[in-house]
Amino acid sequence: MIKNPAIQVNSEIGTLKTVLLHRPGAEIENITPDTMERLLFDDIPFLKNAQIEHDYFAKTLQDKGIETVYIEQLLEDVLADSAVKDDFLTRYLNEHHYMNDAMKDIKGYLNTLSTHDLVATIYAGVRRELVDFKHPNLHDVAGSDAENPFLMDPLPNAYFTRDPQAMMGSGLTINYMTFEARRPESLITEFVMKYHPRFAGNVDIWLDRNTDARIEGGDELVLNDHVLAVGVSQRTSSRAIQALAEELFTNEDSNFDTIVAVEIPHNHAMMHLDTVFTMVNYDQFTVFPGIMDDDGKMNINVLHAGDQGQVVMEHRTNLKDTLKEVLKLDDLDLIETGDGDPIIAPREQWNDGSNNLTIAPGEVVTYDRNYVSIKLMQEHGIKVNEIKSSELARGRGGGRCMSQPIWRDNL
Repeated sequence: MIKNPAIQVNSEIGTLKTVLLHRPGAEIENITPDTMERLLFDDIPFLKNAQIEHDYFAKTLQDKGIETVYIEQLLEDVLADSAVKDDFLTRYLNEHHYMNDAMKDIKGYLNTLSTHDLVATIYAGVRRELVDFKHPNLHDVAGSDAENPFLMDPLPNAYFTRDPQAMMGSGLTINYMTFEARRPESLITEFVMKYHPRFAGNVDIWLDRNTDARIEGGDELVLNDHVLAVGVSQRTSSRAIQALAEELFTNEDSNFDTIVAVEIPHNHAMMHLDTVFTMVNYDQFTVFPGIMDDDGKMNINVLHAGDQGQVVMEHRTNLKDTLKEVLKLDDLDLIETGDGDPIIAPREQWNDGSNNLTIAPGEVVTYDRNYVSIKLMQEHGIKVNEIKSSELARGRGGGRCMSQPIWRDNL
């Protein structure tokens, strides 16, 4: 049992006290038209304005009394220890398939950098021409790899801090991410959780990243202190959900006994559950109607803990009825993105109109561009804090995607 937990996240809606962010950096400018698809971007944001927008987002949270913690600063703290830094760089290079002499040469370059510059470089990517190869020169290797100006690609998705891990209860999952472009992000999480004094020894690790079962934080929603909703999506597999259920249902530090596995279309437009569904109050949710048929039906499985901790699964088809069942509600309010209009709804869903960060019951932070969804939420009694979105939205993620709650008040 964790005596002094560093994490407390027992809902999607409890008053937010501490949140993990990453301010976009040079990695954004290191996307090119040739690498956009590999780096999971549809466009190249303008860094200067993206930083202005992200700072506005952070200040919106800070003005509400929310502590903003930056993952890049936590990594910098951790890598100040030379032994930890060497271990991290070895893992980082191994995962990029560099070994032996190549590793020695690249690590030699990285070790010339200050800790601050090293962390910036990890995010921005390692340019090939900066490394002086004393051993067989990788510049001479033929093929597309040799044409890549980066030995290690940038991490432009890192400002979406929701996905490399998911904090729930007193612990977290450290996620095996679907695409190689994002996997170093959860390596950073692993080292921060293991070595940073704020977290070391004070968190439960429900799942680690040393697996091949893909799962990402945008699919992991904490509905209350014993119920999760997890998307079966482009980025999260049913096998990972099964493994999470087995761990949570048998670990004495976990109070979770129910997982609602919700299948959504497996495509880039709806990559995670939180791009189509978020909880905004005790009995209110935003939902993109395109994930359901006209009767509200879809493929849902409810996983429960059996008498011996085994996983028992029951099939459901109606999202509203299932939520009422697991949350023990007589009724609930599903607020449709874009008011369900066949043109407005998919447009605002694409621009993250369904991706709301709830900072207190009935109060959200969301992109200002989704004005139809905002008006509708306000009509349903939700308090909306609007944030700027011209550049940040090009990365395909909104307020929830850009934040990882570390501490919420219990309901």
